[in-house]
Amino acid sequence: MSPKGNPGEKTVASNRRARFDYEIQESFEAGIVLTGPEVKSVRAGQVSLSESFARVQGAEVWLEGMHVARYEQAKERQEERRPRKLLMHRREIDKLIGKTAEHGLTLIPMRLYFTHGIAKVELGLGKGKRKHEKRQAIAEREANREIERNVGRRR
Repeated sequence: MSPKGNPGEKTVASNRRARFDYEIQESFEAGIVLTGPEVKSVRAGQVSLSESFARVQGAEVWLEGMHVARYEQAKERQEERRPRKLLMHRREIDKLIGKTAEHGLTLIPMRLYFTHGIAKVELGLGKGKRKHEKRQAIAEREANREIERNVGRRR
């Protein structure tokens, strides 16, 4: 079962640094075009979303930098970091074109998952955090942990 609670959904990989490095404003769901051996590798969990990003080129959205390990039993060689096409509705792509044209907004893959046997990518539209914002987030997280510890001790 996935973290969101949908029983037909299985999360394969997640980008844990994305929420730390970016302030996510909106999220989108997109299908992903994979070859047969790539699907086998993804199902085995041999995929990494770190250092990957999505880019709108023309009227298409491409996922770049995602690492999918070679499937050992495959006959043909596959490129591990090739650009992969994302499948989205035209309205969503047009919306992304408008939003990414704004200064500083980026498309970041948040997680890769299977829903009812179909590979999907959750994209986050976010703005990069500055160093002082990251430090502030760490300080808030540590303060909340300390509060939880003190509440736990009183019980």
